Amino acid sequence: MPRHVSTPSSPADAGPALQSGAVLLVFDARNRLLVPSGDGPLRPTLEVKAPGAAADVLSSRWRDVTGVSVNPVSLASPGGEDAEAPLELFGALLGEDEAIPAGYTPLTIGGLLARRREDPGAFSLRLAHALDRLPGFITRIPYLNLGDNDYIYRFRTNRQRNWRVYSRDDSARSLYRSPLIEAVKLVKRVRERSSTRPAVLDFGPVRYSLPSHFGFCLGVQNAIERAYETLAENPGRRVFMLSELIHNPFVNDDLRRRGLLYLQTDKGVPIDDPVAGRPYWDSVGEEDVVIIPAFGATDEDKRRLIERGIAIRRHDATCMLVEKVWKAARRFGQEGYTVVIHGKHEHEETKATFSNSTRNAPSIVVRDLAEARRLGEVILAHGPAERRRLFEPFADRCSPGFDPDRDLVRLAVVNQTTLLRNETLGIIAHLEAVMEQRYGRETLAHHLNGKSRGDTLCYATQVNQDALEKALADPLDAALVVGGKNSSNTFQLFRMCAERLGDRAFYIQSEDNLLSLERVRHYHFPHASGDSPGGHLEERPFLPDRRPLHLLVTGGASCPDGIIHRVIHRINGFFPPRDIRPTEALLAELEAPD
Repeated sequence: MPRHVSTPSSPADAGPALQSGAVLLVFDARNRLLVPSGDGPLRPTLEVKAPGAAADVLSSRWRDVTGVSVNPVSLASPGGEDAEAPLELFGALLGEDEAIPAGYTPLTIGGLLARRREDPGAFSLRLAHALDRLPGFITRIPYLNLGDNDYIYRFRTNRQRNWRVYSRDDSARSLYRSPLIEAVKLVKRVRERSSTRPAVLDFGPVRYSLPSHFGFCLGVQNAIERAYETLAENPGRRVFMLSELIHNPFVNDDLRRRGLLYLQTDKGVPIDDPVAGRPYWDSVGEEDVVIIPAFGATDEDKRRLIERGIAIRRHDATCMLVEKVWKAARRFGQEGYTVVIHGKHEHEETKATFSNSTRNAPSIVVRDLAEARRLGEVILAHGPAERRRLFEPFADRCSPGFDPDRDLVRLAVVNQTTLLRNETLGIIAHLEAVMEQRYGRETLAHHLNGKSRGDTLCYATQVNQDALEKALADPLDAALVVGGKNSSNTFQLFRMCAERLGDRAFYIQSEDNLLSLERVRHYHFPHASGDSPGGHLEERPFLPDRRPLHLLVTGGASCPDGIIHRVIHRINGFFPPRDIRPTEALLAELEAPD
């Protein structure tokens, strides 16, 4: 006898059994489920009673009924407890601008789930069954029209770029534009993915070395342009950013002045609506717009937005190189590996990667080589008891149900894209040595996935580091690294400078940190696990009393050109104006052929 497996509140407990067949759930761009209009229990968008109905059958029937084409995707196949009543679930998305077909009503998933709890008799058996299985695939809904090799949003080409957003008014031009910096990039950035020698700007008493690659990466450019475009496209509507768009306060503040609201901080703390006196999360709904930042979002945050009927797919600005990491983690999980994520567990990108990875594989986060060594001790431990004791520090950085005896046998490494390449490779090399010691050289390839070596490193992070390394080869009096206080990739650039120059390397946010030629307000980034989580500013000696000075200036991937220009302008302003060569002369030199 077929039977219906349901929650205790299910009407199936006292009613007819669930029959075999297939169900098609069609969602609109706001992730709302299309339910047939009319009286009686709520039903699925489309249902076929015959078992084994294929996606093309459902697509054809839907087209016959509505005249609209969709591409159904399997959401859940029968099996396990449902084996005696096989009901296959398919999902499909309407086109972004497709009208709701006549005879159907769009209902938010959150509203349906709430009603399911409060009034279970309002649903047909098939829709009740589908809603009970919904948590397993809810975050897939906005992306049902994407294949395994598709990206949420690919980088724009130069021709596709919206350059107008950087020059819309004086405030934008001051923040984003600099003829001098743009000329440097035009001349030195011959290829997007490979670095060259630095540009040298000789102003007379001070010379500046600027790496061939610094500042905005393509992912940041895309996110910024889409944020300004979204504000312009939605007058009269509330437009939210899930959290900070990028880790730069000047960019985030400029967007805030133009009307952008923020749902939560970069640490996930809800932000209050100053008028209502309660978190924005309490009121955000289907008439609002929410942009997902370049770092991506956790499944938990996406689920909350999807349930409220918010069109996150259209406004998802996740960097495709971050998404590349997610795809690698999924592939490793499908191949039976545990995913080791080299990242800072408190960083938005690592949170999003961890959330995505745990869908497909046991996952664990290691911050640095020191933590990788501790993980190696767990792997090499003598017996389960010792292994579990050594694993305790990782208890809050692994997926639910993680078993160190079972889940540390086969490993693959992915990384937070903003970290140092050499650190990721060092972690992989250490785990390789550990697995060889534990299992032997002959079976090493089975226990550590060799394809993880460099597979998920961000080219923009790497080329910025390569370009900086070339610039650091010259004799320098000091180095200034410019970026937000919570910018991980900026800190990695600072670390490279500090290794070369010691206390002559400075981490600053803008020209306001430059007090004089003698004093600078340097930011101490909270890197080590024992550091204060907020970091702190400290005033330090700045430049030596000799001329000419040779300074290196670079910026993180979220640092606008205008801020770099202001830093150079501030330092030049500490010298008598008559001693400083005019910018026009330097521009002419940059543009002159070699």
